[in-house]
Amino acid sequence: MSLSVALRHRFPGFTLDVDFQAQAGVTALFGRSGSGKTSVINAVAGLLRPEAGRITLDGRDLMDSATGRFLPPHRRGLGYVFQDSRLFPHLSVRQNLLYGRWFASHGDRIGFEDVVSLLGIGDLLQRRPGALSGGEKQRVAIGRALLSRPRMLLMDEPLAALDEARKSEILPYLERLRDQTRIPILYVSHAMPEVARLATTLVILRDGKVMQAGQLEGLMSDPDTAAHLGEGQAGSVIAARVQAHDADGLTRLSTPLGELLVPHLDAAPGHTLRLRIHARDVMLSLTRPQGISALNVLSANVRSVAPGTGPDVLVRLAVGQDHLLARITARSAKALALAPGIAVHAVVKSVAVTDRG
Repeated sequence: MSLSVALRHRFPGFTLDVDFQAQAGVTALFGRSGSGKTSVINAVAGLLRPEAGRITLDGRDLMDSATGRFLPPHRRGLGYVFQDSRLFPHLSVRQNLLYGRWFASHGDRIGFEDVVSLLGIGDLLQRRPGALSGGEKQRVAIGRALLSRPRMLLMDEPLAALDEARKSEILPYLERLRDQTRIPILYVSHAMPEVARLATTLVILRDGKVMQAGQLEGLMSDPDTAAHLGEGQAGSVIAARVQAHDADGLTRLSTPLGELLVPHLDAAPGHTLRLRIHARDVMLSLTRPQGISALNVLSANVRSVAPGTGPDVLVRLAVGQDHLLARITARSAKALALAPGIAVHAVVKSVAVTDRG
């Protein structure tokens, strides 16, 4: 799957001017409110007709201002999940799901029973939306969109209206959707924790323009990205696999950085997950520290030292087969004489790497 978006559209006091490519997996449009995220996804859906540009999905033009082509929403083969579930209140969950079949766009992608199993909604089929929690409603809305057999799934802030408990409930289902189906997803969010957990590609928007775009893990460890993420959000996203659970309550993880120890994770050996390591939780030392409580000390080499947003700097480190980002004070960087090529030890607190996104 490939999605190409290049468009320009003027609103009162605001101009949307974006150009990016998306591949298979989850492409997250990230930015603050008013950055243009929803306008982009609405243009892809056909709910907004841009003044100029071209949008192509798998080599098929959805719109092209040069030729005048503009496919209406119902001919684009896209499923749309809004911030609010927009379920029909007078229909049961089963009936809401089956409604999606009326708009099936092309060949079999995923059947009814598969959708019910994937989203864990088998016990809800006879209920009506009024008897569902917010997280349950969103799962049903996703199921309805999937049953339209879309070429791509569009999700506009699907978790924004949910509290933290409901977000925690639905995130594993979104991970299953990403990992177990071959349906690409364009995902709008201003919440970095869910983006870091779900996305494979990241597109950062600000004031209607693309600031950065690319593979998530590479961008998250890039100091240039930090300025666009918000205070305290800079850090690295690392793939990990559960190796073993030790008798003292720690879990061993295999990662491109090397082995990491974290407090016990409720996941079987072999299970894969993502770790989000905040730059503020990484300390640096020129010699291997002795007599400290931190369990994770990694050998690293400095790749770059970049100014931060205040009296700090962002240090990009090469560790094993991946990169790690550290935020330290400029005074500390000067005292350590940090520069590209310097060998250091990165100290990561165990508690900092238990966040799965």
